Amino acid sequence: RDFVKDHGGHTVITRVLIANNGIAAVKEIRSVRQWAYATFGDERAIEFVVMATPEDLKVNAEYIRMADQYVEVPGGTNNNNYANVELIVDVAERTGAHNPLLPESLRSSKSKIVFIGPPGSAMRSLGDKISSTIVAQHAEVPTMPWSGDGIKDTFLNDLGHLEVPDNAYQEATTHSMEQGLKQALRIGFPVMVKASEGGGGKGIRMVSKEADFASAFYQCQAEVPGSPIFIMKLAGESRHLEVQVLADQYGNAISLFGRDCSVQRRHQKIIEEAPVSIAKPETFEKMEKAAVRLARLVGYVSAGTVEYLYTPADDKFYFLELNPRLQVEHPTTEMVSGVNLPAAQLLVSMGIPLHRIREIRHLYGMDPNGTSAIDFEFS
Repeated sequence: RDFVKDHGGHTVITRVLIANNGIAAVKEIRSVRQWAYATFGDERAIEFVVMATPEDLKVNAEYIRMADQYVEVPGGTNNNNYANVELIVDVAERTGAHNPLLPESLRSSKSKIVFIGPPGSAMRSLGDKISSTIVAQHAEVPTMPWSGDGIKDTFLNDLGHLEVPDNAYQEATTHSMEQGLKQALRIGFPVMVKASEGGGGKGIRMVSKEADFASAFYQCQAEVPGSPIFIMKLAGESRHLEVQVLADQYGNAISLFGRDCSVQRRHQKIIEEAPVSIAKPETFEKMEKAAVRLARLVGYVSAGTVEYLYTPADDKFYFLELNPRLQVEHPTTEMVSGVNLPAAQLLVSMGIPLHRIREIRHLYGMDPNGTSAIDFEFS
């Protein structure tokens, strides 16, 4: 309690529910315990509760052994457990994703539960591939030709943050195979058919000619049922670059450098490199500034990753999407920045501003134990 108060925070968090499994849960526990030991001399200062399916219990998964407590949940697909918002809220309430409903459901809970991540409005604006591309166009960030070309309609919510109205979202969405084919012909083959709620190689298909479009469209629909679909021009001979963003609850957002994740198989990242070396320094700086600008526009809080396509031949970049979470490849960023990202997320959720986080101060060349504000813009 004294630590949070002394560092400008407002909420004491001593117990964390991890609605995930595998290496993601393991890394979260390891990182926060490392921070807790360095800060308090007690790695168990923060208790961890994990959700465990029968499958994970059967193999005695490492994350379950590491946790302070586990709660058994139904097995099967993620919709039954780790992506089930109602179940997560229920477990959180009983024990003290990446889905806009989760932070809002937790906020409306009778128990005082804090979501370690961005608010629901920011998730809708930037966490959704269609909405985020519209926001990028509004912010004059370059985008590839797509089914929502030229759509920039946005509005300010009650908190003064940018959101995308439903009519603009629907206009950018492809509602049928026939409509998608018409857009693909306008954009020009080859194109990508993408599910807005897809990821991890699901809900994405490359189409090089008109005859293959229908099957690819229906495959995307089947892989991510109920997800809106959109069409985007294929960027040939491009690199997949991303910027790590971290934002606090007071409107401050920074870039923690970037990663090159171009080595992929079936749209799944295999090798991550940090820092980015393929783009010119001045070009990547523009990418970083655009990422921070987008985060501020929608009132983003916590860690997020803004992804771009970069074409070395003409030194141009195009907004791809924002992942409103900590990605599995974040350790490469920790190696080059010296910032413990899971711990930073926890501190931000406690209401501690970026300039009071020890590792952020060290990164900006400030006294790690100081309290002075930091000019993140170098103005």
